Amino acid sequence: MSPKNKKKLNLLRKRLDKLDYRLLKTIKKRTEIVQKVLSLKSFKNEIVDKKRITTILKNIRKESLKRNIDPKITQRIWKNMIWSYIDFEKRNFKKK
Repeated sequence: MSPKNKKKLNLLRKRLDKLDYRLLKTIKKRTEIVQKVLSLKSFKNEIVDKKRITTILKNIRKESLKRNIDPKITQRIWKNMIWSYIDFEKRNFKKK
């Protein structure tokens, strides 16, 4: 790699790092909201809502296409995020 390209690469990586930190802030906020949602659930079987998951994934696909983002990337990210939060809810569920 040429020195010029190496410098460009480093700048792009720094931009990615900044974006990653912003994503972490967003994930923190999302986690706080998920905790509030979980506090409203009375039974563990209320954690997985397949109908809602399907709707979310359809909407993400639609928005991705509209914004010219590869839907395979966003679908994979959202599926992982959804199932990670389902796991989080199951681990943090408290019987009432």
